[in-house]
Amino acid sequence: MSFQNRVMAIFFLQPIAFGSWLPRIPEIQARMELGPADLALALLGMPVGILSTLPVAGRVVSHIGGKTTVIAGFFVFSVIVCLPAFSRTPVELFIALALLGVAMSTLELGLNVEADRAEKDTGLIIMNRCHGFWSLGIMAGSLLGSTMVAMATPPEWAIMAAAFVVLPFAVLASLRLPPDREAGSAPPHAPFKLPSSALLGICAFVFGITMTEGAIADWSAVYLKDVFKTDGMMTGIGYTIFASMVAAGRFSGDHLKQRFGAILLARGCGAAALVGMLIVVFAWHGLVTLAGFGLVGIGVSVGFPLAVTAAASLKDRPAAANVAILSFMALTGFLIGPPLIGFIAEVSGLRVGLAVLIVPLAISLAFTRMLTVRF
Repeated sequence: MSFQNRVMAIFFLQPIAFGSWLPRIPEIQARMELGPADLALALLGMPVGILSTLPVAGRVVSHIGGKTTVIAGFFVFSVIVCLPAFSRTPVELFIALALLGVAMSTLELGLNVEADRAEKDTGLIIMNRCHGFWSLGIMAGSLLGSTMVAMATPPEWAIMAAAFVVLPFAVLASLRLPPDREAGSAPPHAPFKLPSSALLGICAFVFGITMTEGAIADWSAVYLKDVFKTDGMMTGIGYTIFASMVAAGRFSGDHLKQRFGAILLARGCGAAALVGMLIVVFAWHGLVTLAGFGLVGIGVSVGFPLAVTAAASLKDRPAAANVAILSFMALTGFLIGPPLIGFIAEVSGLRVGLAVLIVPLAISLAFTRMLTVRF
């Protein structure tokens, strides 16, 4: 198996266990008897974990290398991803999600660094396909989680089984990656340097994209259940459709990028995301909402991969450092969106909560011009 194929396989395996957690959120919410605001407070755990990790993670990954980060990261992540399902109080859930934020953000940073290295070493554009396989993985995990809900399997054991079935395959593939050639290039004690204006513009673009991804990940099942009274497997199918469309967009993204360029591609997808979110917010039937989720999935599909390539091409610091800052903003958006929507939903309902996403999506569309790759 080639370098790039191994990287894409690892991208597929990484989110399966996390995806199996997403359909269980309504179940955990009901078990703890949490309202939308209480759930939102618990969900803040992941942003806290990420905010405490990524400011130094880029320097650490540059020092030890992407491959080492991925191998070690899988062992830690596979244990920690099980913890939220074992939580019995909101405080325990917050702490478990904070630890999960630390583990997931570090592992995914290592994965993105390896994907960028594969592109540079082989000359092949694969970033969108890598994230397409990530989307397939989280879709598979979500579908698995929805199936376990229908089978009344306890979330603790379902997520643990997913994590530890995936682990040996992920580690085996990671061990066969080429050795890290640039490890040690940026020691952890390197002085802090402010991000460039170009990087800040790329971060502004990606924030609304990932904020929307995170919101649909955490609230799509609750939205279908509370607004349209779905139950069983149908409750989790909204995110499965969303993730499948994200995957479809990413698998075609490399070809479309070569044909139309990054900026035009990002603008077309951004417009699709806005239209899809309007459909979700104003839908009168659950099936219409599913169509909206699918269109939003296509719209946000290529945003983060395009941003990673643009950030890694900047020459002001090592690629891992720029990708770490970008990942910090992307994952912050991914994880701040859900609690923000929860607070709004507590007062005004989930329709209004999800309507808030229209604003950051419009801002992302305005910053698509920053996606020029610097060689």
